[in-house]
Amino acid sequence: MWMAKSPSGQSVKFLVNAVHTMEELKLTGPFLTFSSNFEKDAHWKLLKEMIIQIFGTLKEHRKSKLYHDHIFVFSIVDDHIWFRNYQISVPHNESDKMARGGLNKMTLIEVGPRFCLNPIKIFIGSFKGPTLYENPFYVSPNQIRALEKKQKAGKYAKKVKAKIRRKMHELSN
Repeated sequence: MWMAKSPSGQSVKFLVNAVHTMEELKLTGPFLTFSSNFEKDAHWKLLKEMIIQIFGTLKEHRKSKLYHDHIFVFSIVDDHIWFRNYQISVPHNESDKMARGGLNKMTLIEVGPRFCLNPIKIFIGSFKGPTLYENPFYVSPNQIRALEKKQKAGKYAKKVKAKIRRKMHELSN
């Protein structure tokens, strides 16, 4: 997945892992929350700013809501960005208005989707230019599949050798 600030801003390429969709949602104007890890390194700060610009809603936008009923949570675990989507749930009483001090009665319910973003590269320009950051621990899915294929081929070669040894043993006895 690519994120970019067009036309000449930075861009980042992600590998999306662990996608769990729960339902299709039409959300406008959620709260965005970030873990404190986004302030540690320069590339995390840049990613935080890009996420704010992409997922945030302008105050004066015609489709923005006057209230907020969803929270997007971005957290960093093992150099991956984890995304969670929560709905703010308020218990319904006789009155529609919430009393002062009733914030402790609010709960968060995860409504999805949930996914994990593994940053691969951050470029200075949109989809091109010098590399600002490259993930040293990234292994492409193609390399993982090729390694698994080699391991399976190794198992087959062992079976063939064992079969030949059995035949040789039978012939010698």
